[in-house]
Amino acid sequence: MHKGFLKIAAVLGLIAVALGAFGAHGLKNVVSAQAVATFETGVRYQFYHVFALIAVALLYKEFPAVKTAGWLFITGIILFSGSLYALALVQGMVQPGFKWLGPITPLGGLFFIVGWAALFLAINKKRS
Repeated sequence: MHKGFLKIAAVLGLIAVALGAFGAHGLKNVVSAQAVATFETGVRYQFYHVFALIAVALLYKEFPAVKTAGWLFITGIILFSGSLYALALVQGMVQPGFKWLGPITPLGGLFFIVGWAALFLAINKKRS
């Protein structure tokens, strides 16, 4: 077990619940439905990868190479979900000039994809 990843997963899960509640109750009253949908996508993918991070933490003792996947998932959450949160808020404020946020989201998605590949490779690497 990797206690550090469990702690990070707990904090990121707490943040996802808080942001999900904010999006469902507070945000929808001040921004467009499109901005809320963008925000909710960020929350959803953050939750998915919190669970992936918990799996990494639990698998770590048996498959130490999964550590790479854990860091990729954390980076993906920051880049993918974080950029979607920022985009939704910028859309809600109707602020021009933040188009540079858009390319960050697919980069975060790439970190998620590579994280899943790294998880597979770490598990596949060890012979039973």
